Amino acid sequence: MRVALAPGVVLLALAAQGHPSAGAVPAESAATAQLATAARHVDRSQLMRDIATLASSTFEGRGTGAPGGLRARQWIVERFSRIGLAPAVQGGYLQPFTVTGGYRAANVIGRTSAREPGAATLVITAHYDHFGIRNGVPYPGADDNASGVAVLLAAARHFTADPPRHPMVFAALDAEELGLHGARTLVQSSLLPRGRVALNVNLDMLSRSDANEIYAAGTSYAPWQMPILRDVQTRASVRILFGHDRPAGSAGGRDDWTNLSDHGAFHAAGIPFVYFGVEDHPDYHRPTDTLDRIEPRFFGNVADMVVEAIRTFDARLP
Repeated sequence: MRVALAPGVVLLALAAQGHPSAGAVPAESAATAQLATAARHVDRSQLMRDIATLASSTFEGRGTGAPGGLRARQWIVERFSRIGLAPAVQGGYLQPFTVTGGYRAANVIGRTSAREPGAATLVITAHYDHFGIRNGVPYPGADDNASGVAVLLAAARHFTADPPRHPMVFAALDAEELGLHGARTLVQSSLLPRGRVALNVNLDMLSRSDANEIYAAGTSYAPWQMPILRDVQTRASVRILFGHDRPAGSAGGRDDWTNLSDHGAFHAAGIPFVYFGVEDHPDYHRPTDTLDRIEPRFFGNVADMVVEAIRTFDARLP
């Protein structure tokens, strides 16, 4: 993400289900009711171990093509294999490509089995690259985007244990920070036949919010998502916000995130997307985006919400 919060964003009230009296529910009782019914899917200890590993000095900020980035890539391959994802690429999980400037990059891509294998595919994405080491200073990228990859792994564990209706592709993408190159490579490849992708769920920066808020961008282009996400809100412990998916000139000056993370490549190909991410924070794209700044409770709640959202889309999509 690239921008700060602008006024007027639409907030989903905890109790808003279309009832006229929803606004009369006291905030404290609404929050208590929500927590009591929140969906729980994720092993939070494992979630924190994964983000700690990805943000560790071993991976040196996961720069594309750099030694730390290559180690991170291999670690993700090993996790995909242990989780039980099937390799999506002939010969393994890696989809190599070259970025202008000589960067040798690769996406890591796996698949789940599906109860309805002929249905259209859901593609879950999160970029694993970050800035690496610059001028001798490491950029750990804990929130951006070790957090997204950790949730991607949590979702992959869930859906390998409980196969979904739709086929699912899980893609840890490379070279996002260099211009969404990994996403473009995937979208343009034969791994995603045109007309056979129902939705892209993109995960980028999920682990920090003092206000307990997460954005779901993409509904301006696909309004049919709104009732699904409203339903998800009733089982989530974080507040879901809408916005940042229209040109600023037609959105009251609100910044547009449509092309600022990997979902932009799917949008350009006409594929619906929902982008889960938090507001930019003072450590965004700085060496201070470190593990100790992560909010474990919020992060765990977001991970549960993301898995619940994917489950709900899987159940309701044709």
